[in-house]
Amino acid sequence: MAERGGGGGGGGGGGDRGGIGRGFGRGGRGDRGRGMRRRSGGRRDEEEKKWIPVTKLGRLVKEKEITSLEQIYYHSIPIKEHQAIDFLIGPGLKDEVMKIMPVQKQTRAGQRTRFKAFVVVGDLNGHVGLGVKCSKEVATAIRGAIILAKLSMIPVRLGYWGNKIGKPHTVPCKVTGKCGSVSVRMVPAPRGAGIVAARVPKKILQFAGIEDVFTSSSGSTKTLGNFVK
Repeated sequence: MAERGGGGGGGGGGGDRGGIGRGFGRGGRGDRGRGMRRRSGGRRDEEEKKWIPVTKLGRLVKEKEITSLEQIYYHSIPIKEHQAIDFLIGPGLKDEVMKIMPVQKQTRAGQRTRFKAFVVVGDLNGHVGLGVKCSKEVATAIRGAIILAKLSMIPVRLGYWGNKIGKPHTVPCKVTGKCGSVSVRMVPAPRGAGIVAARVPKKILQFAGIEDVFTSSSGSTKTLGNFVK
């Protein structure tokens, strides 16, 4: 009995040790998981503060060999790092979320819902970009759309309506853009006319630095994805 009791005690000790081991292992894994999440967040902040370029264009921008976006556009260099745009434009770059819409995909398990974000960025001085990103979470979709908008920034040519006095303020000529069934026509306007447009194109034209323009749109403009493109 004593031996059995000792054996039982030993078993109990083993059980206790096993329990401690399992509990410790579980706790360790949980702590390690949480720690990794915290560290990844700190790493992301450090990456945002300290940018280490990985492309030739990024290195040239950081070394200040390239000082403006026009030099990049002139040589048709693809932009692969959004930090280069932040470095060149700085705090003058503004962004706005145009729309967040849920999209669904039918699977065998049911419907899978994700969120699609449309974001416009611009410096109010002849550069504008549009980003579209779909993700499971709204914040992730917006963050990805901002990055894509910076990577897809394009130069916008400005012109005059009449006498060439002051800075360019309108589009240089009549121009038409089309996406899907939506067609938007822009006509130069005299100084002081303002942006005569709907809410969506007005915001994009403001971000592009256009001050005066007449617009005419046709088609299914309620489809904001095509309208904003």
